[in-house]
Amino acid sequence: MSTSSHEIPGVPCWVSLLARDLESAQRFYSAVLGWDFRPTHLGKGVLVAFQGGAPVAGLGALTAAVRMPAVWTPYFAVEDADATSARIRERGATMAVGPLAFGSGRAALAADPAGAVFGFWHGEAVPDWSMGRGNAPAWLELRTRDAFAAAIFYGEVLDWDSERPGSCTVSYEHDHVVLRHGHGTVARISGGALEAAPDPEVRPRWHVHFHVPDLEGTVEAATGLGGRAASPVHTSTTSRWIVLADPEGALFTVVTPQR
Repeated sequence: MSTSSHEIPGVPCWVSLLARDLESAQRFYSAVLGWDFRPTHLGKGVLVAFQGGAPVAGLGALTAAVRMPAVWTPYFAVEDADATSARIRERGATMAVGPLAFGSGRAALAADPAGAVFGFWHGEAVPDWSMGRGNAPAWLELRTRDAFAAAIFYGEVLDWDSERPGSCTVSYEHDHVVLRHGHGTVARISGGALEAAPDPEVRPRWHVHFHVPDLEGTVEAATGLGGRAASPVHTSTTSRWIVLADPEGALFTVVTPQR
């Protein structure tokens, strides 16, 4: 990760895709989301996607030794990676990878008590990155079994709703938990996911949402390059969105404003 200034603990600070075939993933997301990729000082197995000159997301290569599917993962800033790891274990969740030294900081992957995978990052933030800018993530959504229990877990682990200036605030609105940073909504937690469901779309997991200008054009580009639609098109009063799977099966959501 490139660095500039320290991020506030608990705030989403990055999203990244771990893929088996880095070249294929670059071609897919370049065509589908209009990204261009640049190398990093971390080696040829780690790239950063840019949109309009601004960083959007990370792309990393899964090694054969890592037995996990290709997946989009949100990362949250923390002050102390070891203390965060201890909090996660104390609450019955799982540390999957790390914390490991990574560039100028430390990164780790974990799974919450319901099995949803997330990452955390102790270090300096990626410059010029934030939720909702251009084709950067519109926001994050956790679909899980029990939204209230999930909010307690993440609140305790990531220090949400604390008295720290600039920390994320949590509210309960229309049966959802809403996470805000400043005046912007950065995540939502929804209940009702099924832990043992064979379909990954309805199992507990974090969904990364990306803005696109043309929903139908994006779907057509994705399916033409070996991806697939993993849900029907959903419509609200303000937006339309659909879940897509890339050729390796990594799920992501694209959203466009409702005309």
